[in-house]
Amino acid sequence: MNAPQLPAISVDARRYWQSVERSAEIGLGRPGGLARVALCDADKSMRDEFVAWCKAAGCSVTVDGVGNIFARRAGSDDSLPPVVIGSHLDTQVNGGRYDGIVGVLAGLEVVRTLNDLGLKTLRPIEVVSWTNEEGARFSPPMIASGAFAGVYKPEWVLDRKDDEGKRLGDELARIGYAGPAPVGGRPLDAYFELHIEQGPILDAKGIDVGVVTHGYTAHGFIVEVKGETAHSGPWPMDKRRNALVGASMLAVAVNDVGWKHHATEGKGTAARIVAWPNKPGILSDWAQFTGDVRHEDPKVAAQMLREFDAAMAEAAKRSNTEMKVLESWTWNAELFDKECIGLVRNTARSLGIASLDLPSQAGHDAYFVARVAPTAMIFTPCTEGITHNNNEHATLERTVPGVNVLANAVVRRAQR
Repeated sequence: MNAPQLPAISVDARRYWQSVERSAEIGLGRPGGLARVALCDADKSMRDEFVAWCKAAGCSVTVDGVGNIFARRAGSDDSLPPVVIGSHLDTQVNGGRYDGIVGVLAGLEVVRTLNDLGLKTLRPIEVVSWTNEEGARFSPPMIASGAFAGVYKPEWVLDRKDDEGKRLGDELARIGYAGPAPVGGRPLDAYFELHIEQGPILDAKGIDVGVVTHGYTAHGFIVEVKGETAHSGPWPMDKRRNALVGASMLAVAVNDVGWKHHATEGKGTAARIVAWPNKPGILSDWAQFTGDVRHEDPKVAAQMLREFDAAMAEAAKRSNTEMKVLESWTWNAELFDKECIGLVRNTARSLGIASLDLPSQAGHDAYFVARVAPTAMIFTPCTEGITHNNNEHATLERTVPGVNVLANAVVRRAQR
């Protein structure tokens, strides 16, 4: 089924950026940045603002059981599966003002622009804000989009706990976003996600639109380390079972794996160590290490994981501790849809906007949605690639071309 193509549209750049700047006032972190971690009070405030904007734009709003927010603009044949635009509104603890946010608000601006022009698409268009994409509070990342895609059970997601022992499900209820809608299980025609690149390529080349062709394969893990408390003074070195030392060895090991594959853009990340008692004068008997390895080539990523596993066995032996992988996860974006990728590329060309094909090195909700719907991503520049940092910066002039590509690609898709 195809409907006549609608004319090319241009979003209201000033209104779009006003929305981005309003978001930047909610959940302030370090100067210039945000600390709007998932399901905190600031996240509730941002969700409330987003929902109000969507309702003012004539959308019906539903929230599913893991807190994902869907704003629907009806199509002329509203029985057809929707074309969906999405990303996330939560940030890292030391987050920027654009990561995820520009994508959600771009979707809202597409709806507003269509309203301004009085244009009706054949298919409905939905804008989604996914819960806890960052994983900064509830690990691992992207769990709510993963639940939507059937990768995780909703009950497992709701039972994730933060450092204070608070359950994700309880916090959803506390802020009023434990929704009644089922999680996933419904057809989407296509999914498009706009995001800052989180890398330096577009900025350095002076190109404003990145067409994401695929993503890196990443293997993440949480390792528990068990040892034994003892006095830090008299206890002999050969008897020590210091869990903090064992976890530290893992941190060095994953970093070494990353450096081993650095020439081919491999990455090994030591993200987090927690330990107990973690006090002066005593050895820690428990620690937990979180990290990941990633590479553009899935086979090399698998090799990097094997290298880390071997290093973990050696670290356990050297530190005289017990180590066990508590949780692990994998994602990649080999599933991105060639037709949707081509639509983004051709739309940019038809608008006279230069684009560049490139991979995504970070994880995104699109990786999971791609398992259940044709999916494409659009990157926009961020200054010097700085991200997950309060100095993250993007400009209206270099973001709006990507938003216009998004808008026209979505409208074209929604007419089929």
